[in-house]
Amino acid sequence: MTAADTPPARTPLPPSRPHQTFLAFDYGLKRTGVASGNRLLGHGTPLTTVTAEGDARFVKIAALIREWQPDALVVGVPFHPDGAAHDNTRRAQRFARQLQGRFRLPVFEVDERYSTTEVLANGARDADAAAAALLLTQYLDEQERKESR
Repeated sequence: MTAADTPPARTPLPPSRPHQTFLAFDYGLKRTGVASGNRLLGHGTPLTTVTAEGDARFVKIAALIREWQPDALVVGVPFHPDGAAHDNTRRAQRFARQLQGRFRLPVFEVDERYSTTEVLANGARDADAAAAALLLTQYLDEQERKESR
């Protein structure tokens, strides 16, 4: 085999980073804030607040998932200030499991303590969607720190 017969060397592709785009949810019994974001920008952007309950909530979420085509989902899970779980902790975790089961996308949970308080203090008009954006930004920051180690 001569040099002319040797195929040119391939330039290796950069390692792929899974889960590039996200929808994030600040779950509530009556209202669920939704935000979008991606790794490139590194932060969440408030989208909307879903005001439906039960299956009607998932119809609206399905429409958002079709529209935004996320690679993964992020759900805020509340805890008491000392880290102890409470009823809403379990409800948010159940919601996360339901999202994964219905939409077959990876779902990541983020500690949402004080997220709504923070966005209200910053003057958010839609606190639920703004809290979802804050949760997604927090998740993306955590992932960036893990990858840079």
